[in-house]
Amino acid sequence: MKKWYVAYVLSRHEKKTAERLTKMGIENFLPVQEEIRQWTHRRQKVTRVVIPMMIFVHATPQERAEVLTLSSVSRYMVLRGEHTPAVIPDLQMERFKFMLDYSEEAVEMCSTPLAPGEMVRVIKGPLAGMEGELVNVDGRSKVVVRLEMLGYAGVDMPVGFVEAVK
Repeated sequence: MKKWYVAYVLSRHEKKTAERLTKMGIENFLPVQEEIRQWTHRRQKVTRVVIPMMIFVHATPQERAEVLTLSSVSRYMVLRGEHTPAVIPDLQMERFKFMLDYSEEAVEMCSTPLAPGEMVRVIKGPLAGMEGELVNVDGRSKVVVRLEMLGYAGVDMPVGFVEAVK
């Protein structure tokens, strides 16, 4: 039975590690987003890693051990007081991947505590169909997807683009 785990990776080794895991036949997910960077005399499109030094691995117990054989992977995320790697629920991973794939706005990860928001479904725009929580952060409306142990991923969203989920 495959489960989603979070592996810690050496700084700036995320993309290479994802490539190596794919070559090993181990399913993985590296959250990245394209963005335009502005320098004084030019603009350039760059690929930004959304959560530095972490990669998601969808693995069986045997594959989970294989991942640790890579020199760039140090360990798995473990909850305080536990000894086994933390598991991220499939539904949370699906929503997070959907948000990254279809959002035109930058997706921001945040680990600060956040009060529960109203469950909503996006009805307009590129994220139409996605479900998440509608919250206010610094006076701006955001739709967020909570990832247990990591905090939440949020994207700016006009209130008119969502409807309450019953």
